[in-house]
Amino acid sequence: MSIKLHWFLPTTGDARGLVGGGGSVPLGGGRPTDGAGSAHQFREPDIEYLASIARTADQLGFEGVLTPTGTWCEDAWLVTAALIRETRNLKFLVAFRPGVTSPTLSAQMAAAFQRISRGRLLLNVVTGGDPTEQKRFGDHLGHAERYARTDEFLSVVRGAWSQAPYDFDGTYYQIEGAEIRGTIDPVPDIYFGGSSGPAGPVAAKHADVYLTWGEPPEQVAEKVRWIRGLAEEQGRTVRFGLRIHTLSRDTSEQAWAQAQWLLDGLDPATIAKAQQALAASESVGQQRMRSLHAGRTAFASAHDLEVSPNLWSGVGLVRGGAGTALVGSHQEVADRIEEYHRIGIDEFILSGYPHVEEAYWFAEGVMPVLRAKGIYGTQSPDQAARLTRSA
Repeated sequence: MSIKLHWFLPTTGDARGLVGGGGSVPLGGGRPTDGAGSAHQFREPDIEYLASIARTADQLGFEGVLTPTGTWCEDAWLVTAALIRETRNLKFLVAFRPGVTSPTLSAQMAAAFQRISRGRLLLNVVTGGDPTEQKRFGDHLGHAERYARTDEFLSVVRGAWSQAPYDFDGTYYQIEGAEIRGTIDPVPDIYFGGSSGPAGPVAAKHADVYLTWGEPPEQVAEKVRWIRGLAEEQGRTVRFGLRIHTLSRDTSEQAWAQAQWLLDGLDPATIAKAQQALAASESVGQQRMRSLHAGRTAFASAHDLEVSPNLWSGVGLVRGGAGTALVGSHQEVADRIEEYHRIGIDEFILSGYPHVEEAYWFAEGVMPVLRAKGIYGTQSPDQAARLTRSA
C-alpha cells in the first residue's frame, strides 16, 4: 500500500524557532521576545499566511493538512472553510472536540463542508486531555468519562449520516430523529488518537485511522498491535497514522546543525515552564512524549535528545502534542518513514518550522526517495515541472 503524506496548518502562528509558533505551549501569552523564535520572526496566523501554507501543500502534492483545535489557535472549521477556494485538491483534516458542539450539528457541518469542498473533508476527533482547557469550554467530565462521551458522540454522528432519522438514548446524549440535509458523499474518514485504556475501544469501534505520536518504532508497533487486536474483535479494520515533525537536509550534518540551532534558541527556564504546564495534562500520550527526555531541561547537544535513530525529542521540550521530529538527511528520513510503514503506519502527518520552507525541504528531498522506494505515489506532471524549475 502506498503511504499518504499530510502537512500541518499552524493556526497558532509560525516561527523559525520552537517558541511562539506551531503549537508551542502558551507561557503567559504574547509573542516570544528573544532566542531563535524572536518577535520579528513570528508569523501571525492570518488568513493570507495560512493560505500560503495551504497552497504550498497543495502544489507539492500533500494529501491534506491537519488543522488543530484549542483555545490557543484559530477555529479549525472556520479557517479551513475559508481555504477551500484557495486550493484545488488539498484535503482538510479538521480537529474538533466532542462535547463542545452537539453531535447532530457536527454531522450537519461535516455534510455542508463536503458539499462546499466537493469531498475534501477529513475529521480528527480530539477527546481532550488538559482539564484546565476542557473547563474553558464548560466541560468538567473526568478523563474516562470524556472517552465514553466520545463513543456516544460518534455513534450519533455516524447514525445521522447513514441511518437517519436516527434515535439515540445514552448517558450523555438523548437524540431523537438526527439527520442531515441530503446525503454526505463521501463519508469523511475519522482520525482518532489516544494512548490510555479507555481510548482503545473507542478507536477500535469508530476510527478509520488511528493516530499516534512519533515514539520509537518498537513503541509504535505495540500500539498498532493493541488497536488492531481490539478492532478485529469488533470485526473492523483500522488504518494507522503517525503525527510527527520533520527536519531533513541534503546531509545529516546539516540537519543536525539545524536541530542544534533550534535547541540553542531555548533556555532552561523556558523549558521548565513549558514542562510544568504539560505535566498538568491528563493525556497518557502527552506523558509518554514527556518521558522521552526524562524531565531534563538542559542539554549539551541536540544529539542528547536523539531517542532512536534520527528520532529527536527536542520539539517536545516546549511543544504540547507531537513532540518528536525525524532529523537527518533526506535518505535517512525516508528510511525512518519506511521503517514505520513496515510496522503498519500508512499515513504521516508532518510539519516543520517554519511550515512553508520545511514543506519544500521535505517535498524536494524526501518525497523522491520515497517514490524510488516504491512506497509513495507517483508525481503529477505539474509537480514534476515545478520541482524541476525550483532545483
